[in-house]
Amino acid sequence: MEQHEQRQTRHQRKKFRKGRLIFLALLAILLAGAAYSIQQYRSGLKLASETKPPAQDFAADAKNGEIENFLILGVDSRGEEKSRTDTMMLLSWNRDTNDMKLVSFMRDIYADIPGYQSYKLNTAYYLGGVQLLKETLNTMFDVPIHHYAMIDFKSFEAMIDVLAPDGITVDVEKDMSAFIGVSLKQGTQQLNGKELLGYARFRQDAEGDFGRVARQQKVMDALKNELFSIGNAKNLPKFVGAAQGYITTDLTSAEELKMALSVATGGGVDIEKMTLPAEGTYTFNAYQHAGSVLEIDKEQNKALLHEFLQMK
Repeated sequence: MEQHEQRQTRHQRKKFRKGRLIFLALLAILLAGAAYSIQQYRSGLKLASETKPPAQDFAADAKNGEIENFLILGVDSRGEEKSRTDTMMLLSWNRDTNDMKLVSFMRDIYADIPGYQSYKLNTAYYLGGVQLLKETLNTMFDVPIHHYAMIDFKSFEAMIDVLAPDGITVDVEKDMSAFIGVSLKQGTQQLNGKELLGYARFRQDAEGDFGRVARQQKVMDALKNELFSIGNAKNLPKFVGAAQGYITTDLTSAEELKMALSVATGGGVDIEKMTLPAEGTYTFNAYQHAGSVLEIDKEQNKALLHEFLQMK
């Protein structure tokens, strides 16, 4: 009886020691992973460059319900103090359902810019920054905007190379080279940051700006897939750090992280897309002070936008 109890005691001690070793090993792995993530985050943060657009005056619209609208802007500053927005998108996120909707605004829309005569929509940022562009969209489409995020194109290139060092898979629909700084061949390609930006900016074909906007939306889809792919997890800490250094936004670091975690843990993310003006709701026109523009049916486009965003 005594020998049985001794054997049982030794067995329990062995189990305890084994369990303790497993716990310590898991703890070491977690600590190593945390240390790696912090090191990579700091490495990404150091990539911040002088191309980051300066912080902007921005007065957010009041929130109503679970929808948050983000104004996403891409600018090509080329070292200039003032620039125009080549990319203008509205990302609408439903926090309850995790649904996302993306609206692209054509830069040549002939826009009612508060306090100024009408110009192309991308001139609003040149005249008064993010706030004036927000007010212009408020006025024309009666859509609330709660946050903004802005990136210079040079920074975009660098961020893509951090997120996907081996490139991002894109089906290039035709040969492209004119005025984009790279030469792309038709077919499925692994595009680095410079090539992906060139693909998104190409417009020297019959589709013009409409084709470019469609490619920008296609790039957003590719980035979303890359960002949430399991195999890319090792690159995310450095990417998040780089985003802090390159993207100008009204969000704090804590708010950005909270939103990213909410989206990531909400399951698969599909993005519905829309372009304004919608087909059949505009005509081409030209003005001496503004050049070639898209004259749009404002009420029709506003109604279509509200329907798409399911605004009450």
